[in-house]
Amino acid sequence: MPELIVLGFPTTEAADQVVPELEAMQREGILQLADWARVIKRADGKVDTRQATSTAGVGAAGGALWGMLFGLLFLMPLAGLAIGAATGALVGKLSDYGIDDKFIKDLSNQITPGTSALFLYVQQSTPDKVVERLRPHNPTLLRTSLSEDVEAKLRAALEPAQTPA
Repeated sequence: MPELIVLGFPTTEAADQVVPELEAMQREGILQLADWARVIKRADGKVDTRQATSTAGVGAAGGALWGMLFGLLFLMPLAGLAIGAATGALVGKLSDYGIDDKFIKDLSNQITPGTSALFLYVQQSTPDKVVERLRPHNPTLLRTSLSEDVEAKLRAALEPAQTPA
């Protein structure tokens, strides 16, 4: 069952540094994400959000294809292409797939300025390997859709290793 996990990071750069690691884990089959979003809250309080997929871009591509096909029927393929791309981009922009944008915005307002967060919509994972790869980035578990006992185990696993005195 897909789960939502939100990880906080102590710096604005940390979440961006983790994204290539997530992509590598997906290629290796350790992690399968349906969607992700990166949020940076700058020191001045401004929020910068980036999501894995651009729905406007996907919509424009699909609209362009269908517009060109309809344009061919009426002997105006370029006009059909342009109208289809514009319509597809608009529909894509208004569509919301994956992680809810309102949830991202609400939680983004709660994170501390000068930090960042990753919203992960996890379909499948090998938790011990994922935690091992994420731990060096000092993540903090902010929110999950996991059960309380699984969340507590994940929270404990993400804590930095204690060195004996």
